[in-house]
Amino acid sequence: MYYIVETNKSFNQASTDLESAVIHHGFGVLHVHDLGTTLRSKGIAFNQECKIFEVCNPAQAAKVLSTDMRLNMALPCRISVYTEKGKTQIGLIKPAQMLSALSQDAALVQVAKEVEEKTIQMVDEAK
Repeated sequence: MYYIVETNKSFNQASTDLESAVIHHGFGVLHVHDLGTTLRSKGIAFNQECKIFEVCNPAQAAKVLSTDMRLNMALPCRISVYTEKGKTQIGLIKPAQMLSALSQDAALVQVAKEVEEKTIQMVDEAK
C-alpha cells in the first residue's frame, strides 16, 4: 500500500528535488504542509522533519470527479518527505490501492494506475 524510498539526500534537498520532479511530470504542487515546523510551533517536542506535498494533475482529477464526486475526499495525491532514525525518506500511499478501496469503477482504477505510475516516477526521480 505504501511506496517509500530512502535517499542519501538531505531533507531540504529531497524536498526541493521532489517539487521539481512533480512539475517535470506535468503535475502541480497545490500546497506543502510543513508538519514538523507546525508541530514545533504548537509547543510539541517533535524532532523529525516532515513535509507533505499535495500534488495534482487537473486532467486526471477531473476524470475522477466527473465519475464519482465523493472521491474529492481522496484528492489531491500526497507525497511526503520526512526523516526517520536519521534517514531521509520519500513516500506515498499508492493511489490504485487506495482508490480501489473506495470504488470498483474500472475507469477510475485505470486513472489511479496512471497517477500511481507518475507519482512513483516522481519519488524515484527525487531520490
